[in-house]
Amino acid sequence: MPSLIHDLLASPSFEIFARVLLTSFFWVAGIFGLFKFDMMVNVIKRQSLPAPRLIVAAMVITELVGSTLLITNVHGMAWLGAGALGVFTLLSIPLGHPFWRYTPPKKMEEFQIALEHLAVTGGLICAAILTVR
Repeated sequence: MPSLIHDLLASPSFEIFARVLLTSFFWVAGIFGLFKFDMMVNVIKRQSLPAPRLIVAAMVITELVGSTLLITNVHGMAWLGAGALGVFTLLSIPLGHPFWRYTPPKKMEEFQIALEHLAVTGGLICAAILTVR
């Protein structure tokens, strides 16, 4: 490995940058949920899920607290933030993107989102592994 690449990957600043980048979607979604809470409640209602206000509150808290824990690793809890975000992301597939319920082309669109969620979860698992080493 070239020394420039090694030095970059070993840099604490680059590690923080990577954590911020990995959690960027969750930051945006969490902040959006804070400012557009009622709109998000209506989205959850359209999914016919119970207690939509509670679900949106849990989503926002998970996205913001999980991201904060992963980025800061406060008290060595980055693994918990990554895990919470990973579980949240996996749960959003059957609850928010049930591709098997749709017909084409919507089925393919939702399937692609589900695959993206799996990839993000893989990244979060890697982040959790790296924070405990």
